[in-house]
Amino acid sequence: MEGQFQLLFDKMKIEMQNQTAELKDSITKSIMESMDEKLILIVEENKKLKIRVDTLEKEIESLKRAGKSNNIVVFGIEEKEKSTIELLRELKDNIKQDLNIDIVDNEVNKIHRIGKRDPESNKPRPVICSFVNYWKKNEIIKNKKNLKNIYIMEDYSKEALKKRKELQTKLVEERKKGKIAYLKNDKLIIKDNNTSQEKRKRDISTSPSSPNTQPKKQPTLFATKANRTNAFDKMRSRSNSFSNISNITNSNNNQ
Repeated sequence: MEGQFQLLFDKMKIEMQNQTAELKDSITKSIMESMDEKLILIVEENKKLKIRVDTLEKEIESLKRAGKSNNIVVFGIEEKEKSTIELLRELKDNIKQDLNIDIVDNEVNKIHRIGKRDPESNKPRPVICSFVNYWKKNEIIKNKKNLKNIYIMEDYSKEALKKRKELQTKLVEERKKGKIAYLKNDKLIIKDNNTSQEKRKRDISTSPSSPNTQPKKQPTLFATKANRTNAFDKMRSRSNSFSNISNITNSNNNQ
């Protein structure tokens, strides 16, 4: 009897272990499925939030560019002014002298230096000048290469300056390849240099011909000259014949 009870007990123990394992698996599976559903929702929500954040960052960057679109940053103006009016006058004198561009006071929205002044440094702080109209700023930027005592660049955001710095290496590489490359805001613009291609075509077309080849137009010219000569000869022969006829007619009349 004891042996039968022991076998029955062992069998019940195994069944309970199996049921416990199945129950554990079922509960784990149910929990995992529930977690998966929640994770899917969270992932989808995160994707939407990321898209929204990217859109907002682009809008903020666009607003920053719009706010800086009429600005120029000026380097090299000695920091000796006592007022904003004197600073503006110094900028106007430099631009008038080097670029021959007049700046009227009402064309400037604001002008000021950026950064903290270092009393131990003689290096002047940069100046930001904001114009009322974009065309005036653009006129100065187009002619900035003619400046002698100061240097001018466009006013970029920190993000744009970082990207422009990263693109400098690529810019140099593309120019070495003979392509037209330049930076526009924070993007690298690359174009094929058609001038070099046209130069190659001209070099090929103007290359000297071989001595065995004869120009095609020369026989035509010679033929034309020959034809012209023959035409004059014909006209002369006709005039001689006409004169002979008139002489014969005159002699008959005299008889």
